[in-house]
Amino acid sequence: MESTEVVRQYWQSVWSRDWKAVGRTLAEDVEVFWPVTREIIRGRANMVAVNSEHPNGWSIDVLNVYDAGEAVVSEVQVPQEDVGVFRVISFWTVADDVITSGREYWTMYGGEEGRDWRRKYAEVGDLP
Repeated sequence: MESTEVVRQYWQSVWSRDWKAVGRTLAEDVEVFWPVTREIIRGRANMVAVNSEHPNGWSIDVLNVYDAGEAVVSEVQVPQEDVGVFRVISFWTVADDVITSGREYWTMYGGEEGRDWRRKYAEVGDLP
């Protein structure tokens, strides 16, 4: 299976809340790092638990999945009721049809305002 398809299957399985299928996309010793919060999630069981125990009221829109040579990059939008919309950029390593490691940057979409000094160069808006 192509590495990009493994990542797409991961996100589809998370979205459908098929936790056994999520587990099948992850190596037993997967390691995922979230730099924004400095959390490291080690092991398939912990990664499945982090996803399955998250409060409901969310959905997942896969915006892009790119084959970047030795990594797969995914851009995902996660709207969550009563919270807002998250954007997630993930860098995945895939081997033998499973995700072996990842680095995910979760941020609130539009969660920060641009700096005053840049206003003469930029506008606020949305792009597909």
